[in-house]
Amino acid sequence: MKNEKLCYLVTLLLSAVFVFGFSNGGDTPPKIEKEPALLLDTPFDKMMAVLMHKRCVNCHPSGDTPRQGEDSHLHNFGVVRGEDGHGLAGYSCNTCHGEENNDYSGVPGAPHWAVAPAGMAWEGKSRIEIAQQMMDPARNGGRSHHEIEEHLTEHELVLWAWEPGIDAEGNEREKPPVPKDEYIQAVREWIKSGTNIPNE
Repeated sequence: MKNEKLCYLVTLLLSAVFVFGFSNGGDTPPKIEKEPALLLDTPFDKMMAVLMHKRCVNCHPSGDTPRQGEDSHLHNFGVVRGEDGHGLAGYSCNTCHGEENNDYSGVPGAPHWAVAPAGMAWEGKSRIEIAQQMMDPARNGGRSHHEIEEHLTEHELVLWAWEPGIDAEGNEREKPPVPKDEYIQAVREWIKSGTNIPNE
């Protein structure tokens, strides 16, 4: 009788070890993938952390259709860039987008709402490629360093990124990872120091 109880206990113990030990890889905790940490050490790092955020890249698509939302899906309703970046005749950006956010409908808005020119497509590019493209007069519309600085720090559509409003479900849109004042200062410092683009 004692032997039967002992066998039963041993069997129960081995079963527990098998189920709980092997199902989680023994004492090894499960691996958790982490997002790579953002580099925010220099003015360039801070500036590019903003310019590569979805609030910017959604309007700098690689194709003719802008992206939207927190998941950066293709814009609803078949919206396309058009010849001047404002959509098609009779179906332009300002058909839906006003000069300010519409919290009732969840449609975002800011002055000069538009899709960036095809020559300024950022989607899928590295921060180095974006910076080189942005500072190249042959691709940036002939803008000088001063004009680029003005666009990045004063343009109302750019600054809208820090006041993106809420979506149709009432959820707040994500803001860039660097505060607006810190970003503006970073852009100015980077341009003043000679627009050095690191080799990465």
